[in-house]
Amino acid sequence: MVDQSDNTTHFGFQTVPEAEKVNRVRDVFGSVASRYDIMNDVMSGGVHRVWKDAMMDWLAPRAGQRLLDVAGGTGDIAFRFLKRAGQSKATVLDLTAEMLEAGKKRADADRMSDQLEWVVGDAMALPFNDNSFDVYTISFGIRNVTRPQEALNEAFRVLRPGGRLLVLEFSQIPNDLLQWAYDRYSFNVIPLMGKVIANDRDSYQYLVESIRKFPDQDSFMGMVRTAGFGNTKYRNLTMGVACLHSGWKI
Repeated sequence: MVDQSDNTTHFGFQTVPEAEKVNRVRDVFGSVASRYDIMNDVMSGGVHRVWKDAMMDWLAPRAGQRLLDVAGGTGDIAFRFLKRAGQSKATVLDLTAEMLEAGKKRADADRMSDQLEWVVGDAMALPFNDNSFDVYTISFGIRNVTRPQEALNEAFRVLRPGGRLLVLEFSQIPNDLLQWAYDRYSFNVIPLMGKVIANDRDSYQYLVESIRKFPDQDSFMGMVRTAGFGNTKYRNLTMGVACLHSGWKI
């Protein structure tokens, strides 16, 4: 086994030891958990809901499927999946216990409690057997993983043959002027919103920086293929502000 103790990675625009990033990410989301859903609505003007619905449209959930939603936090994706799939099961896994606790308090969690499982765990070392799930989703979470390729490898491992991967993540706008305008908004407005609404400017500064460090659409698609997925495609949302990546375990 390769010793990774001296390896470094990015935490926003900072370079940190890999072993340190997990704790920093956990602290970020633990800090904002109680205001996370409100901040998502404010930051995106509610557009994140449209993106998540587009994710479900492309997925087309079916009854009897078993979903694993990684970095699933407050349950947004799992609730959407279960509403469309009917009699199915969903496991929500997140690194941060506070995020899962916030999800359990939502009204949908009560109505769907017999179909839901909440698990604290790491995307790079999933506590599940091989070939356990029909669908793996991760929404605005993979850029926070220390080694995203390992998370994708784990996704491939736990999916059953014929299983589907869907990743929703912020991406790059293929227009320099629009990207410049989006950057001005992101760096100047979002951290201020974080301070006012969540009393946490630093966490939202990190979130903005983490978006800029994430690979572009084609580079990330290459990582999905490297994990073993076939029939890979992506769809830009809102001109590339976000992107949906799809792959199949063939």
